[in-house]
Amino acid sequence: MDTIRLILVDDHPVVREGLAGMLAGQADFDVIATATDGAEAVRLDAQYQPDVILMDLRMPGMDGVTAIGEIKGKRPSANILVLTTYDSDADILRAIEAGATGYLLKDTPREELYRAIRAAANGESVLAPAVAARLMTRMRAPAEENLSAREIEVLQLVAKGASNREIGKSLHISTATVKTHLIHIFNKLGVADRTAAVTVALERQIITLNR
Repeated sequence: MDTIRLILVDDHPVVREGLAGMLAGQADFDVIATATDGAEAVRLDAQYQPDVILMDLRMPGMDGVTAIGEIKGKRPSANILVLTTYDSDADILRAIEAGATGYLLKDTPREELYRAIRAAANGESVLAPAVAARLMTRMRAPAEENLSAREIEVLQLVAKGASNREIGKSLHISTATVKTHLIHIFNKLGVADRTAAVTVALERQIITLNR
């Protein structure tokens, strides 16, 4: 039986320790290191080159999506399995676009988690049922109704109260481009202003406020 070498990335000690203890019970799993944030995960990946990284998304300092992008940029063969409590379109799309191998929620039954880790070690994509359902809903909806990843980023910043100028600075785009994105967002969501756009997006779980 081949051993699957794992790195766990989560800013909560109880979660890290609980996961490590649970995974240790599987003969083919070997937790070789744990990290508390994305930056540490990047360093540990370069050092150990594990078979699978279990990555949380929202952590102080470097978040999970940024870490995924950096790790995949340096080691394209890395298998990174997101394990988080968040399933909004914004989180899912950003993680997958950054290069995540799979996306699971923290309420995933342990046997399903074990299977997902083994699948990820083979480079197979694994999605939690709720995540797969959200992606299927996006795929089935008319293209003109779906917000792009960039539009979701803009709307996420709008929800935080950022001005067009602040959004442009954060995303490295012009204020005019921000305005264009907002026009497209309003049209797709069928609203007339920023407040209504945020309200509808929150109701549809396109964005969240816990970022």
